[in-house]
Amino acid sequence: MIQDRTLSASILAANFAHLKQECDDVINAGCDWIHLDVMDNHYVPNLSIGPAVLKSLRKAGMSAPVDVHLMITNPESMIEPFAKAGANLIAFHPETSITPRQTVQKINEAGCQAGLVISPDTPLSLSASLINDIDLLLIMTVYPGFAGQKYLEKSHRKITEAQNLIRFSRRKVMLGVDGGIGLDTINDAAKAGADFFIVGSGIFSANDYEKRIAELKGHPQS
Repeated sequence: MIQDRTLSASILAANFAHLKQECDDVINAGCDWIHLDVMDNHYVPNLSIGPAVLKSLRKAGMSAPVDVHLMITNPESMIEPFAKAGANLIAFHPETSITPRQTVQKINEAGCQAGLVISPDTPLSLSASLINDIDLLLIMTVYPGFAGQKYLEKSHRKITEAQNLIRFSRRKVMLGVDGGIGLDTINDAAKAGADFFIVGSGIFSANDYEKRIAELKGHPQS
């Protein structure tokens, strides 16, 4: 039996000239979430999008659930703006916050689900004390801040350890992976225990979104 896979399409890989249509197309093709990568040119070298982009998408009628990945210093400053813009889940890196527990609480108080993001060189232990308070534990399978990186196979052990941590907590926490996820890597990540997959070019580079998403979910079309 094939494990259910939740897909979130990372719009950094989409055509920004037709961003609303791109979001609609991947959701209509079977994708579950829309993913926003927020970079500040400080915590990571690149600079990306802010809450105004999400606000515009919502105003244009996009209703799909949105998860926001804050790759920024002082993530607390962006919680309320993204919540007001229409985010459903906000995730941050625990090392960017002086008080990660309070940051999680602030996300919840803003009406959003909370997630923790663990980079390749960040110990999983930073999430252990908060596992009972979060909705998503996201394992980075590349180094944050750059698109197009190759999936790090060393991530498998951390994904499995994260699954064990979630199982021990007895809470329903999504276990996500982000970075280099495509047809050649998603099966291994799923076998390691992941059930939430953030995919950028692995979706948006396809000519047929419906066919590609079905393949990523493990249900190839005949």
